[in-house]
Amino acid sequence: MLERVVDVPRELLWQAWTTPELLKPWFCPLPWLTVDCEIDLRPGGIFRTTMQSPEGQNFPNSGCYLELIPNERLVWTNALQPGFRPAKQPEASPGHECAEFLMTATISLEPHANGTKYSALVQHADKEARVKHEEMGFYDGWGTCLDQLVAMIKKM
Repeated sequence: MLERVVDVPRELLWQAWTTPELLKPWFCPLPWLTVDCEIDLRPGGIFRTTMQSPEGQNFPNSGCYLELIPNERLVWTNALQPGFRPAKQPEASPGHECAEFLMTATISLEPHANGTKYSALVQHADKEARVKHEEMGFYDGWGTCLDQLVAMIKKM
């Protein structure tokens, strides 16, 4: 789990998590880019992104929203596709290790005297996937994305 207090309002964090054009600039650590995003903000709705490596290779990711409490909690998974349809077991994608495991992510936004307490919890199907994600740099990567998100909001 990644937890941090950030000095921006949770309403703006929510907006950046739920608006495709606001999500794309910060959603993956630079020099990677998020080049496409589709959001159907409802339980069972699609959450799809396409990440692009510095070499120009695209990596599409698709999942399903499970729970949405505006300005408080956002939960999605790649274990289900839109409409709560079971996802196929991911196949290895050269250069994109994240595509090799199923996960569920929960973003929690709580009011705090200094802005917002931001929590990101990622649950994996098994311990091996969790350890692999940690070894890939989960904390640094998700922390960098949060830094990029806060910087973007401060420029809005």
